[in-house]
Order: sequence, then structure tokens, then C-alpha cells
Amino acid sequence: MKFNKPHLLVITALALAAGCNQPKKNETTTTISGDDIKSNLAVLANDSLMGRKPFTEGETKTIKFLSEQYKKLGLKPGNNGSYFQDVPMVEITSTPSPIQVSGKINLTLNPSADFVALTRREVDTVALKNSPLVFAGYGVVAPEYHWNDYAGLDVKGKTVVVLVNDPGFKSGDKTLFHGDTMTYYGRWTYKYEEAARQGAAGVLIVHQTEPASYPWQVVNTSNTGAKLELTQTDKHMNRCKVEGWIQEEAANKLFAAAGITGDIRAYARKKDFKAVPLNSSISMSLKTKLKYSTSHNVVAMLKGSTSPGEYIIYSAHWDHLGIGKPDAKGDSIYNGAVDNGSGSAAILAIAKAFINAKEKPKRSIVFLSVTAEEQGLLGSEYYATHPIFPVNKTVANLNMDALHPYGESNDIAVTGKGQNELEDELGELAKADGRVLVGDPKPGAGSYYRSDHFNFAKVGIPALDINGGTDSKAHGKEWGLKQEEDYTSNHYHQPSDNYSPDMDVTGMVQTADILYRLGAKLANETTWPGWKAGSEFKAIRDKSIRAK
Repeated sequence: MKFNKPHLLVITALALAAGCNQPKKNETTTTISGDDIKSNLAVLANDSLMGRKPFTEGETKTIKFLSEQYKKLGLKPGNNGSYFQDVPMVEITSTPSPIQVSGKINLTLNPSADFVALTRREVDTVALKNSPLVFAGYGVVAPEYHWNDYAGLDVKGKTVVVLVNDPGFKSGDKTLFHGDTMTYYGRWTYKYEEAARQGAAGVLIVHQTEPASYPWQVVNTSNTGAKLELTQTDKHMNRCKVEGWIQEEAANKLFAAAGITGDIRAYARKKDFKAVPLNSSISMSLKTKLKYSTSHNVVAMLKGSTSPGEYIIYSAHWDHLGIGKPDAKGDSIYNGAVDNGSGSAAILAIAKAFINAKEKPKRSIVFLSVTAEEQGLLGSEYYATHPIFPVNKTVANLNMDALHPYGESNDIAVTGKGQNELEDELGELAKADGRVLVGDPKPGAGSYYRSDHFNFAKVGIPALDINGGTDSKAHGKEWGLKQEEDYTSNHYHQPSDNYSPDMDVTGMVQTADILYRLGAKLANETTWPGWKAGSEFKAIRDKSIRAK
């Protein structure tokens, strides 16, 4: 890779300047320095990094800065002598034609207004021609819940229509899946994966705002334009030709023509539900533009003193959205100070704490700064499917994403609370600090499946993602909730997510500090935390551990 020396000098100067202007170190923490977080964040969220988008000069500057910081700390390269792991990707821009429905009902569905569709297949064109439509309920095959929406169904050449979320959501039955808490079976990514495993030609998810947890506008903007995917040797020919969403109003017309009316979710969650042919077929085509390039994960490690072949992985994504549409103030650089300059700065502070510790950890500690989280968790997915360190020798993943910028809290927000035993160990540390663990305020939104820790979970590694809670130490819970709402409404994925020298990073210090202590505890134990009963990842881990 080629790096521009003048840019490196600018970055170094910014780091020094930011460090010189920091307030005194928080005396209440003995492991993590708020000064360190601020100085690194000032660089990572600076305009000179151009919003840290993969495949840009901003990436080159960002990964150079991160690798240099790891090297200065004395950490070894984590990938066979290199601080970088290449992540090959393809940019696919899909342009769909209208969908023509024929058979029991005849109608035309228009892109964006009625449906969105794309393909992962790395070909110029894909097409569905008279593909029979089948309603496959929630599109779930979950043996542990004795659930199979595809039982006795041959979907080869067909297009399945499925519901978002899982059968438990708003069922009133806490024992059905996880009740209102989404399992991975409810996530849209799973619906696509399962339809492909079943051999379907196409898959359309029915959009409903409450079970999806976002309006049609989000679906529309997220599934149009260029999309990054990891490259595959089979050019994604193992996936359905067409993946997409359909507006609920349009889907109801298809259901009604097949005699299905009323509460479609209640209909599909019946124990005796069987897939229903919709007696209509669809025809459509997708034209694509393809562009290939390579991004990079940054990997560093501290070798364990007595059990170097066992690993704890800290992760945080370094990327953001780059340069885009200007806001009202004319700012077009999406610096992502909170998302996720905060996590990237915190991981460096944690690395420094391990280096400065009097006793070195017995197990090895890996620091993994991943790419393309904003494009679909791609950097962590690549690592999980191309692991540098054996999955069954990896004790845990501790992830940081978008750490709160509004001070210390009395609570700790655990994404997907109830999944694994890491929470129990975290709870002990929190109790000693006088803090409490809280879960997702909207468990049906499936937040556990929306950041990089999920890809570690997917291969069985117990994974934890936490943040400061909303119960502000200084101002109370109501104030904390307002700050969270303000960030989500006005700054999340906006150019205004900027660094400021007076930013309150004490909450970031809290999160980094307790994750450092948790990692140090795990690194000096011989135990292997597992998944709790009922977790969809337990069987994967159990099988992996038996293979050691």
C-alpha cells in the first residue's frame, strides 16, 4: 500500500495538539485515560480522514493511523507479520424492472413504491420468469423451537413471500421463541439465507413497520444504489437470484387473491401452519454494475504469557460513511465521531492499558479494527469466515460501537441481554462499581444482530456489546433519555456527528474501563464462558468446543 507522508504528519500533529489541550485524567479510573480517548478521537473524526469510507483515501489514512498506534504501543502485527487483513469486496448496483404478477391476480408492482429488490450474484443480469409465488410464513427453520415453515415444501424455481421478525413477536406468549425479543430467525438477513438454503429463486419479505422496527423509507434507502458485498469464489451464485422487500399493502393483495385475509401474522404462527401457494407468478429482471476492490481490517495482538494459543478479541469498526450530501450548514463530511470513532479510540486506550499492566495476560489479547460495518458488517463477517485465530480457541469477543458522549451513567446497556455468560461476569464487575445491567429498550428490534459482535456469535464465539446506559450520574434518567434521543434524531449518520474538544468522554471511559477489566479477568482464567440455554448460538459453540 502507498501512504502519503505529509498526510501522516498532519495526523500526528493533530493527535499531539489534541492531547495537549485535554483536561486532567479522570481520577476515578485506574486503567483507561480519557485523555487518550480524546486525542485519538480528535484524529479519527478529523475532516482530513474524509469520513473513513472504505476504498477511499480516507481508508488509507485511517488504517495507517491505527496500525501506527498499535505499533507504538508495542503490540505485534496480528496477521502473520502484518497489521492488515485484506478484505476483498465487490460493489453491486442493482436496477430492477417492475414486477409483473400474473395468475389468480394480475398487477404491476413498481420499484421503490411497491417493492425493493437487489441481487448478490456477480453477473450482469438476473431474471425471474413466471416464478410461482409461495407464502412460507415467517420463513423459519428452527429445530430447537420445533418450527419449520418449509416442511414438505419444494421451492426450487419459486419465489417465497415471508414475514419479518419471528413467530414470538407480539404473540402474547413469552415461551414462543423469545416472545417479543427477536431471535436471529427474525432478522431479514436470516430470511435471505434460509430461502437460499431451500433453493428458492427469489425471496420477498413483507414489510410491517412495528415488527421491522423501521418504516418503509429505511428499507427503500437501504436497498437502492450501490451495495458492498464480500466477494465469493462462486460469485454469490449460492444466493437467491432476487432478494427484496414488498410493501404490506401490495402483499395483502397477493394474500387476498389466495383467500388469506385478516391478521397474517397470527395466521402464520399457528402450530399447524403449512406454506400456501399464492396461485400467481412473477416476472422481473435486475441489471447490475460491478466494481471490485479491497478494504482492510487492522489486527494487532499481545501474546499471552502461559496460554498464548487462547484468545480474547476486542473489536470496533473503524469505517463510517465518507463524504455525502451536505447538511443545512454545508457540511458534507460524515466524520462519525461517536459512530464509531469512539469505539476505535477506546480500543486503542484498552490496548494501552494492557501494555501498562504490571502483569501480562496469560491468554493472548487481539485488537481488531474492522472495516465496512456500515456496509453490512462486512469486515467482521470476513474475519469470522476467514479467522486468523482458531474460532474454537477464541474465548470471547468484546465489541464497542458508538459509545455515548454524554457522561457517566449508573447503568450499563447490554445489547441482546440474556444471550451468554459474559453478562454474568460483567454483572459482577458492575455490581462492584455500584452499577446495574439493563437490556434493550426495544428488544423486538433485534439490536444484537446489528453490529460486529454478531458475526462472532454466528460462528459460536460468545460475544458482548455494551454501552453506557441512560441513567446519567449527574443529571438522571430523563436527561439521559433526551440525550440519546437527540443523538439518534439529529446526529446519527449525519455530518453533525463531529468531535469537539469539550466532548464529555467520561461515559466512554466507563465502558472501556469495564471491558478492559472483563477482558483481563477472562485472560487470566481457564474457564470458557458459554451461551445460555435458549440461545440460537449455543449448539454452534458446543460443537466447536468439542472439536478442540
